[in-house]
Amino acid sequence: MEKIKKFTAKTVNLPNEDIDTDQIIPARFLTLPSKEGIGECLFADWRFDSSGNTNNDFILNKDVSMGCEILVAGNNFGCGSSREHAPWALVDYGFKAIISTSFADIFKNNSLKNGLLPIVLPKDVHEWLLDNPGIDITIDLENTRVEFNNGDNHEFEIEAFSKYCLINGLDQLSFLLNHEDDIMKYEGTL
Repeated sequence: MEKIKKFTAKTVNLPNEDIDTDQIIPARFLTLPSKEGIGECLFADWRFDSSGNTNNDFILNKDVSMGCEILVAGNNFGCGSSREHAPWALVDYGFKAIISTSFADIFKNNSLKNGLLPIVLPKDVHEWLLDNPGIDITIDLENTRVEFNNGDNHEFEIEAFSKYCLINGLDQLSFLLNHEDDIMKYEGTL
């Protein structure tokens, strides 16, 4: 996993509310043999028509979205099923963080375990972001704050273990493997 400490990136807005995991990554793509390249399937039913042609009206298909690493999403992002493929697709597409007013719990946990930072901000701050699309903002995970180009700073919450793992680029298995000697000592096998 890529380390997330502090970065500045451009936002792209997808203000739809209640975007579920089947919209993020349709079920027909859950059988892909690897999570590598799964970003090509992100929002597939919105990005492409039934013939596979690009929907030029969808925000991620517009030039202004190229290179954006922060998705500003509507309320209750990631609701629906518990598919881990949703954060995989978002990360593989190039997103490092998603900002919303709320996330489905399972999606939020899956995101944190897979190198995607879900950030909850107050409604008024979220609305300001939606009113100012395509801006550069700085996400400072070490100090748990979002810094806007107008000088405003807003803190966000993240539990300590997830913060540690994201800052160090560790998934849960990597974290455990870093403590293999301690585990073996405890088990009496070292």
